[in-house]
Amino acid sequence: MTRTSALEIIALPDIPLVRPGDDLAKIIADGLALAGLQPQDHDVVVIAQKIVSKAEDRSVDLATVKPSAPAIELANKIDKDPRLVELVLSESVRVVRARPGILIVEHKLGFVMANAGIDQSNVGPSDGVERALLLPVNPDASAESLRTRLGELLGGTAPAVVIIDSFGRAWRRGTSGVAIGAAGLPSLLDLRGNPDLFGRILQVSITGFADEIAAAASLVMGQGNEAQPAVLIRGLRWSAPAAPASTLVRPASEDMFR
Repeated sequence: MTRTSALEIIALPDIPLVRPGDDLAKIIADGLALAGLQPQDHDVVVIAQKIVSKAEDRSVDLATVKPSAPAIELANKIDKDPRLVELVLSESVRVVRARPGILIVEHKLGFVMANAGIDQSNVGPSDGVERALLLPVNPDASAESLRTRLGELLGGTAPAVVIIDSFGRAWRRGTSGVAIGAAGLPSLLDLRGNPDLFGRILQVSITGFADEIAAAASLVMGQGNEAQPAVLIRGLRWSAPAAPASTLVRPASEDMFR
């Protein structure tokens, strides 16, 4: 990464409520045009996971979910809706921690997270159906597809794309924006071998570049009724090759807490 002295983080205006099948890249391109933003090299479009999942029709009508016996047993222990627990288990490979009000799992995508990323906030429909929203099937592929489509719509200038969600963090309270999908930028920056200010060679420094972008963008997106699910970040520079967000997932062999 080259030196950056200032960043712009700009919410795209008037993003509508996204529905299944919507052309999300077109919605974002329209938002860029409305904001008077012409994409430049090293621009990054950061998109909330919820609108990606909505466009990809990843919502589930809870009335259609029949909880299994293990889901009912676990739901009774942690005081959660058995239907939601069934969905969480179906999206996970194992339960990491469970206690009243809390269910931490390892998602099929490798993320260790609460409730397999399944959410009901900002999912409220107008038809009265109680729904839950799942993560995209392949967030990196979603990011790549959005970037390709944006390039077509914007005349060939395709900004990098990062899809983000909010995760809790080991050791610290509170949630922070985290990259779950990325295209067009290096999700990790390996700084090992570079000198510090005093010439000492860095030995272990690897930066979660896409996660830092996600955290910055989430400051503007917000978590409630801000209705700003897409932002443009301008001012970053990098020269490393692109790598997907899946490279951010720590392998179990390197994880001291599994």
